Amino acid sequence: MPLYQYELVEPDGSGGEVFEIMQRMSADSLTVHPESGQPCRRILSTPNAPRTWTDQHAKAATSDGSLERKGFTKYVKGANGKYEKMFGKGPDMIKKPPAGE
Repeated sequence: MPLYQYELVEPDGSGGEVFEIMQRMSADSLTVHPESGQPCRRILSTPNAPRTWTDQHAKAATSDGSLERKGFTKYVKGANGKYEKMFGKGPDMIKKPPAGE
């Protein structure tokens, strides 16, 4: 549900205190403050509609291309037990240090 901004209407018709409320897009605009009962009107503001994070968003954010653009280095464990660089600016290969170090 989007977050809407309203302002209280002062007795002289000018705008007063601004408040926010979550409403369905299909809901009618408020005409009175839900707690005080004072007249109010919806005001235009920057849209703020929360998005749902999906698996598709996660896959796109962690794709090889996205990680490389963001400056990460990706390593994949090879058959020899060493990690080989797939992309990035890190060392070409990393290996597990010997036991006891």
